[in-house]
Amino acid sequence: MPDRGDFDIDHVATLARIALTAEERVKFESQLGDVLAYIAQLKEVDVSGVEATAHAFPVVNVWADDVAQAGLPIEAALRNAPARDGALFVVPQVVE
Repeated sequence: MPDRGDFDIDHVATLARIALTAEERVKFESQLGDVLAYIAQLKEVDVSGVEATAHAFPVVNVWADDVAQAGLPIEAALRNAPARDGALFVVPQVVE
């Protein structure tokens, strides 16, 4: 297993603004060490022929074309309005 590197778990906890108990310190130091060891392994992989990408698969626009369409008729839009005044919704006043 590659070297897990030197790090101070208390300093990491301070940066993360979390307080650790003694048991958590031991547990998280081991877990963070394992993560750092895995990262060290990844650094050894030759990626010189691999193009950098932001996504694993190509991202394409899946939206339909923006085409103007007729809106709802006023009666259909106001059908379930709890209160209305002619062709307008009536709502409680929220700004004085």
